[in-house]
Amino acid sequence: MLAVWKREFQNYFLTPIGYVFMAVLLLAGGLFFHLDNVLRGTNSLVQMFSDLMYVFMIVVPILTMRLISEEKRTRTDQLLLTSPLSIPAMVIGKYLAALSVFLISLVGTVFNIIVINTYGRVYWGLILSNYLGYVFMGCVYIAIGLFMSSVTENQVSAAVLTFGVILLLQIIENVGSLQMPTYLSFIKTIASWFSLFGRYYTFTAGIVSLANIIYYISFIAVLLFFTMRVIDKRRWSEG
Repeated sequence: MLAVWKREFQNYFLTPIGYVFMAVLLLAGGLFFHLDNVLRGTNSLVQMFSDLMYVFMIVVPILTMRLISEEKRTRTDQLLLTSPLSIPAMVIGKYLAALSVFLISLVGTVFNIIVINTYGRVYWGLILSNYLGYVFMGCVYIAIGLFMSSVTENQVSAAVLTFGVILLLQIIENVGSLQMPTYLSFIKTIASWFSLFGRYYTFTAGIVSLANIIYYISFIAVLLFFTMRVIDKRRWSEG
């Protein structure tokens, strides 16, 4: 697993992908911090993270699109499929590599906290809960991207599928917030189960719920399991 993580992590910086991803997030984070905090004179990062989440929805497909699809296209995945390396180790290694790039880009936003601490008061509990919610959402989106990368050989298709699924989840959540007749209440129930943003907003309010943490971890685990099953099916079909 460590070897897979190291190789994938290095590949992010041997190609423009890692630099583009980090540059976009850091530039967007700086812009939103200026608009939401500096100009408004507020010490809350809630709005900045909420705005940055939409940018992350757009750029996360860039981060994950080549993780598995590129190896399938070039047939280099055969080396991994026939190696003693287990499928879970391969999938988790790739997942952690993408997650590492995401977390490194997040470190750049610490500068915003330094600015707030210099000119105002930092509410550490609220800021840490915002960071925790943002990290969990990032973990989920990366898991979605990794799964989409496993079902196609085309990087562009993987990126489009990733964005499409994330957008669909957002639409389902918005539908769940609409007023509906009683006989359609089951739709609201289903929508609330897929409510990624609804759970995220509890973190932005400073509420760290164990139930929400378990939900995010379970969501990620299911996606990684599906990814493993797709690769395992490929191994048996071509073995």
